[in-house]
Amino acid sequence: MRVLVVEDEPHIAEAVTFLLEREGHEVTVSATAPEPGDAMRGYDLLVLDIMLPGRSGFDIARDAMALAERPKICVLTAKGQKGDRDRMMSMGVDAFVSKPFSNSELMETVRGLAAR
Repeated sequence: MRVLVVEDEPHIAEAVTFLLEREGHEVTVSATAPEPGDAMRGYDLLVLDIMLPGRSGFDIARDAMALAERPKICVLTAKGQKGDRDRMMSMGVDAFVSKPFSNSELMETVRGLAAR
């Protein structure tokens, strides 16, 4: 899969990239919110933090869902309160993983999304 990781914490972005690449995925990392449209086209999966500089993960998820061929969306965030989770899931995101996360939990989630 082609995966876009939108994560502003370098250590987390590096760890997620390592895990995904180890399983053969092609990974691009962005520390800032991509602009709507072309920046998200062509990806199979978007791993998305909610709290980002500039634009929020809520806005990015909404933009991604508007694409004709939208990527699957896995929210990976420390903002894991029930209200945030409910808001993202009601928007139609495909998965939600709270930080701190275990490597196995993240990869099981990614595998499940890849199988859909």
